[in-house]
Amino acid sequence: MRHNKSFNHLGRKSGHRKAMLANMASSLILHKRIETTEAKAKALRQYIEPLLTKSKDDTTHSRRTVFAYLKQKEAVSELFRVIAPKIADRPGGYTRVLKLGFRQGDAADMAMIELVDFNEAALAAAKPEAKKSTTRRGRAKKTTAATAAPKTEKPEMPAEEATVAE
Repeated sequence: MRHNKSFNHLGRKSGHRKAMLANMASSLILHKRIETTEAKAKALRQYIEPLLTKSKDDTTHSRRTVFAYLKQKEAVSELFRVIAPKIADRPGGYTRVLKLGFRQGDAADMAMIELVDFNEAALAAAKPEAKKSTTRRGRAKKTTAATAAPKTEKPEMPAEEATVAE
């Protein structure tokens, strides 16, 4: 039965599960993207989102609270120095889970979990869309270089060649 089962136990005892999630969270913070099973990725998302929210407030108390979960000094310093300033204005949703298909050996559903603000490909694709120019209705459209009629004038000669040609 499923009574009061509020999270996925992942088929492990509580100590093993906590250690595994702490290691996965540290790896995600250090590498910005990891590949794992879909169930573990979803469990990790629930584990790490509150830690990322705590990292926005850089106090001794929040650092100690996060260290109690992660248990790695390098991951905590990376979180507070690099990641926290980048996610400061984001109101949540710091991670993204992308489904990858099935694992060859046991056909387990695989997924990639990544930090949203550190995916360079997605950030590069989003920036050109933001540069759309607005148009006003009722005005004549401006001609661009591609739509303008081709020029039939001959190219200008430099002053030295012009005197030689005459």
